Amino acid sequence: MAAEVLIGAGIKVDLYDAMPSVGRKFLMAGKGGMNISHAEPFDKFLSRYGARGTNIKPLLDKFTPQTLRDWVQGLGIETFIGSSGRVFPVDMKAAPLLRTWLHRLRVAGVNIHVRHQWLGWFDDNNTTLKFATPEGECKIKVDAVLLALGGGSWSRLGSTGAWVPLLAQRDTLVNPLKPSNCGFDVSWSEYFRSRFSGQPLKSVCVSFNNAEGVNVRLQGELVITENGVEGGLIYSLSALLREEIIAKGFAVIHLDLLPDKELPLIIDKMSQTQSKDSMANKLRKRVGIEGIKAGLLREIISASDFDNASRLCSAIKALPVKLIAARPLDEAISSAGGVAFEALDEHLMIRSMPGVFCAGEMLDWEAPTGGYLLTACFATGRAAGLGVLSHLECVGGI
Repeated sequence: MAAEVLIGAGIKVDLYDAMPSVGRKFLMAGKGGMNISHAEPFDKFLSRYGARGTNIKPLLDKFTPQTLRDWVQGLGIETFIGSSGRVFPVDMKAAPLLRTWLHRLRVAGVNIHVRHQWLGWFDDNNTTLKFATPEGECKIKVDAVLLALGGGSWSRLGSTGAWVPLLAQRDTLVNPLKPSNCGFDVSWSEYFRSRFSGQPLKSVCVSFNNAEGVNVRLQGELVITENGVEGGLIYSLSALLREEIIAKGFAVIHLDLLPDKELPLIIDKMSQTQSKDSMANKLRKRVGIEGIKAGLLREIISASDFDNASRLCSAIKALPVKLIAARPLDEAISSAGGVAFEALDEHLMIRSMPGVFCAGEMLDWEAPTGGYLLTACFATGRAAGLGVLSHLECVGGI
């Protein structure tokens, strides 16, 4: 996005990527359906960025979700709004969009260099960059540089976080990278792990509340993993759950296994006495709980509670699951932490390093999946590109 802004203004642009090809994480984001943005009202959209919403708002004001859709259409690719409000290209794929975009950049004059891993600077003036290449180290003289190096998740796609010490050494405030949109560990028994790992838990509600007054209830599905839980519902709560674990050492969520049935109705059905069925059969026949949901109940509540209709029904509507750790950063869909906005000016330039700009996931913000991550990455890239342009005009580089 920055390259597009700058080449359009007549600036010579070289784009360096450590990987053998450009946009690998962008392609991964499109695996299973390229969710480019979201069509919900802007205020609600902005709320998805949590505490950093005030920092992201000025960027999104100038490059809104609708602006992004118009930009995609400018590449000749139509978009549509799915039933959940998510925005997709009509073919649901990332590759055609990336391919068309890169072709347009190359035709415009952007020079793309792959297998160039940034190693820092050769000087104290931030004007000579150091790269590792297949031919050895090289140095590149620049008038300004935009760093868009990603966070710390999916390192095999290039987001290694190796840039953190390079900026920290130059007195740039970088908050620790942490997993976001991630799964969490639960101490499953060996039986439950081997029996249900990989299975989805559908049509449930997850509730979470903490001492700060946060009270969230979301409906959807999640996945039981060998180590714990993951999936859309969990990702939506990952920031809250991660911080709770950091503060307390654990976090407790409550699962409503039958969100479409009220507790009195469940109690009534489970308390009928004419049948001599076992409690497990009553669960299956009377309220439709079997398989993974029944297994989860047996895993978490005691045998005596399972055989007590009243306590069992209460557990069905609010089953406590203790999360003990976030999954490792490299497994996360995205990362929190990064270059603090307090270290940047309004153009995303590092205040202590004139001519050095940052954009994308390496900035300290986070958002759930659903198009919010990509939209903000596009917006920060565009803003940083405009910032570079303004800087070059001020220092006489144009």
